[in-house]
Order: sequence, then structure tokens, then C-alpha cells
Amino acid sequence: MPSKLFTASNRMLDIQSPVIPVVSDLIKKTPGTISLGQGVVYYPPPQSVFDKLTELESSIDFNWYSEVEGTPELRSCISKKLQQENNILLNSSRSLVVTAGANMAFMNALMAITDPGDEVILLRPYYFNHEMAIRMVSCSPIAIETNSDFQPSLDNIIAAVTPKTKAVVTVSPNNPTGVVYSESTLRAINKLCQEYGLYHISDEAYEYFTYDGVEHFSVASIPESEQHTISLYSLSKAFGFASWRIGYMICPEHLLISVKKAQDTYLICPTRIAQDAAIAAMQVGSAYTQSHLKQLDRVRNMLFAALQNINDLCSTPDSKGAFYFLIKLNTTLTGMQVVERLIKEYKVAAIPGETFGMNEGCYCRIAYGALDKESSETGINRLLAGLKGIIGQVNQQEQITNDNNNEEVK
Repeated sequence: MPSKLFTASNRMLDIQSPVIPVVSDLIKKTPGTISLGQGVVYYPPPQSVFDKLTELESSIDFNWYSEVEGTPELRSCISKKLQQENNILLNSSRSLVVTAGANMAFMNALMAITDPGDEVILLRPYYFNHEMAIRMVSCSPIAIETNSDFQPSLDNIIAAVTPKTKAVVTVSPNNPTGVVYSESTLRAINKLCQEYGLYHISDEAYEYFTYDGVEHFSVASIPESEQHTISLYSLSKAFGFASWRIGYMICPEHLLISVKKAQDTYLICPTRIAQDAAIAAMQVGSAYTQSHLKQLDRVRNMLFAALQNINDLCSTPDSKGAFYFLIKLNTTLTGMQVVERLIKEYKVAAIPGETFGMNEGCYCRIAYGALDKESSETGINRLLAGLKGIIGQVNQQEQITNDNNNEEVK
């Protein structure tokens, strides 16, 4: 008989539970809930993707694995896109690897650059899967504060660097805040990384989602950044490709063998058919995403205006990217308590701020990408009614309690 109980590793037990499935389970128990939780877009992939799949013929190519780094055809499409849209020219110092989404690209990067005990700097609020992945490879996420508008502080980054630091992670346009980092800020962070001998991991999954004339900047376009810059991209948002699981990464050539070792071990290669579908999507290009930005911007403006009307209950920094707002609620409730009540009582879902490292105060991420013309007004109205009802009720109860306590003191 075994002398010990069978248990999961301490490493995995210490990692936060993925919040999206938790919230999804709550939504399933409340049919009719409109989700402002998960970061997905309301539109499907381009029609050319489905046309491509209906034209597929039985071929031995689809029974074989592709190259670990992706098919030559897809990598050629991506290379052209990078040069034309991001001003990034692939050369002998850089490598391109197709991945099963940007999350896998991030894990590939960690496997390639870190050893157990190393530190990786995240900007708070951080993308929760980044924090989880860092812990999974037995490294330490070092979360540093951004300013009141969720913009990076170079001084805070410098202060956090130690001999164990391996990388600084930026996400712009940002998840969960929706803010876009300026070119000057990203250049400064990249230069800092170069000077301190750190890698700069730049997550650009939301590169197409900017509004009001704000422009996205790709750090790998900076001259002489090849040796220390790792850039991550995804088709999930731009082309409605969430479950197709296609992303890609640019990494220094000296990391390619390590990245391929990691990817070949837990994936071998991205799904062959999904790679062909990605070619069809990329041939349509960014114009497809641009055609949907007007609707997203309309909802963004509606939602921001509505939240401004209840600024006594919450504060909402304006954001010009992605499809998120991170709001701070004036309540003693936790973010998860608010989310649970929003779903159960008002049939609208959000994501609690705790999962993004926002444990001081009550925060919720509001995702508006999934709202189409029909659902946007209903979803926003439910959210406002819920915030007014929940926070107003709690604040009123607390005021009554305080008044009673004051009377007893008298």
C-alpha cells in the first residue's frame, strides 16, 4: 500500500484557478445571461475561410504533421503581413514560429528564456494567463504598479529589476484595461531591456483594435532590437478565430531551437487544417477587422458614456484599444461578489479584478467585444442596473449600520 496520499504538485496547487471557466459555469446556471466577461468578438471568421474548408480534398498532407514552426505557406503570409503592417522585416537574426494561439507563444517564450527561480516583470493589472504561466515554469511573477490611467512607469520597472530578472512583459493594446501604450513608452521599455540584458516580451494580440486615431506600435520594428525582443500575435480576436487556435511569435534566432523543443513536446505543430484556414483569413487581411471596428467603437462609446453617468459608483479610465474597460467600484464588496450577483440577479456577466492582480479595492473587467447591435443596449442596461442595485444596496446597508453604531455611542 502506498504510504503517501496521491496529490497534485504544490506548483500547480499554488496557481490561481482560471477565472473564465468559473464565470462560464455561473452563466450556464443562469440561462439568458449576456456575457461581458470573456474576451471574444461578435463576428465570425471571413467567408473565405469556410469556402476554403469546403474545397478541401482528401490529401495525405492533412494526415501528416506540418513543420513544427508552421507550414511554409502560412509563414510566408505572416512574413508579408509583418513587413507591410508592422514594419518588421524577418532576417537571419529573427525567427517566426506559428503557435496554437498567443498563450502558447508566451509559454514557448518562458520555456526558452527562463530557469526555475527566475523573475518576470508584469505590469499590474496583468493578463492572468501570463501570471499563471510564469508560476507553472517555477518562476516568480513580479507585478509592478502602473499609474492611475494604467500606463507603465519606467521608474517602477527599473526599481523591480534584480539579478534574477529575465524579462519585462508588455501587453498593448492592453488586456484587461484596454489602454494603448505610446510608441515613446514602448521604445523606452525596450531600450531599458536592452541596457539591463533583459528580454522584452511584447503581447500584441489586439494590434488592430484601436480607436479615435490612436495607433498601435510594434516594438520589434525598433532597429537593433532583434536580440532581446519577443513579439506575440494572434488571429483569435482580429479574425474571429478564437477556437481555431492560431497565433505566432517572433523570437531571436538564438532561441529558435529551444522554442521548437518546447512546441514539439506539447503540440508538435498547430492543427494543419486550421493553418490553411488562417491563410485564407490573412489573405483577406486587416480590412476584415477594420470593417467591424465601427460597431465596436459604437458600443465602446455607449458603454463609456453609461459608466460616466454612474461615476459616483465607479471610476472608469478611458481606453482607446482592445475591447475592455477596467472599472473600480466604490464598494466594500470583492470583485467576485459583484460578478456573482450580476449574473444571478441581473443576468449580465463580468470578470472580477482579483484575477488580474487587483486585490486592493473592487475592480471588474467589462468586455464589450461580443456585443452586436441587438445585444449591446440590453447588455449595457443590465450592467448599469446591476451596478446601481448591488452597490447602492450595500452602501445603504452600511450607512444604516454606521448610523446605528453612532447612535449607540451617543
